This record gives sequence, structure tokens and C-alpha cells, in this order.
Amino acid sequence: MCPEKEKYIPRLLKKYREEIIPQMMKKFGYKNRLQTPCLEKIVINVGCGEGAHKGEVLEQIGKELALISGQKSIKTEAKRSISNFKIRRGMKIGCKVTLRRARMYEFLDRLINIALPRIKDFSGLRDSFDQQGNYTLGIKEQIIFPEINIDSVERIWGMDITFVIARNKTVEEAKELLRLFGMPFKR
Repeated sequence: MCPEKEKYIPRLLKKYREEIIPQMMKKFGYKNRLQTPCLEKIVINVGCGEGAHKGEVLEQIGKELALISGQKSIKTEAKRSISNFKIRRGMKIGCKVTLRRARMYEFLDRLINIALPRIKDFSGLRDSFDQQGNYTLGIKEQIIFPEINIDSVERIWGMDITFVIARNKTVEEAKELLRLFGMPFKR
């Protein structure tokens, strides 16, 4: 019999449980730990209309997205036909990854501490939340992530990163949660 292995807990998950939950309970007056907002999932989406006509472009984007996220991406299809772009319904036009649990916290840690500071002339993120309190961040270049080898990049592409936050009643609660994680919002 082998000895019990200590289960790995990501740094930000540990911070959430030990520091963020008590701070949120104090600030918003929650009576129970389960009332505090939590990060449910992170969705990384890359749209590439050119990929509908060139399959190798989508393959390259999928490989780089897998390097960034640590998880294989899926190809997304066009929901409707757009004649001006020569896109038909059902054509593959992008890639996406949905991160949950440990991978989600690891990606968030790398995004906040490594990738965002590498953006040229970075002065903070806008705090534009939707009505449900979810936050979407647009990134123009994939090369800000250290996992990507700049020499092997054939094409620069951008991505949308959506943070889906569960159990929040107001946008203020969602913003406070991300701020406590270390998200660098503009002042």
C-alpha cells in the first residue's frame, strides 16, 4: 500500500477559501460561506473567419490555445450563414476552451501575474460587467502568454476571456471578487 498523497490545491483556490471568503462575508454581510460569489468557469474563445476556408489556420490556433489553457480546445461552428464573408451555417470558424476547477485557478493565476503585465503600455482593465455580473476581457495578441514560442508563431490572433461568476446578486459583488483575486482594474 502506498502512503496517502497530499492533494494539490491551486494557490488562488487556497487564497479564495482562506482570505477572500472572510473578506466578502465581512464587507457584504453574508451569514453563510456559501452565499459568497465564486468563480464558476472561465471560457476562452478565439474567432477566426479565415479558418472556415483554411483548415490549417484553425489547427494552429487550436494547438496554441491548448498550450495556453492546458486543455484541448473544441472548434466552434457558424450559427448562421453570412454571404458577404462566404460563410455557411455549420462551418468551423473558431476555437474555444472552458476551464473549471483547478485548471481554471491555475490559468487565472498565470493571466493575472504573468500575461497581463506583459501587455505593452498596460494601464489596467476596464470594469465592464454584464447584467449577470460576468466579466469579459479582450486580448489582442496570444504572444503575451509565456507558453507560446514567438519564433513559431505564424499569425497573431486575439481572444475573448469570459469569467462566469456564480451566486452574485450585484455587479459590485462580482467586481470585488475579481479585485480580491488580484485583477488589475483601472482606478
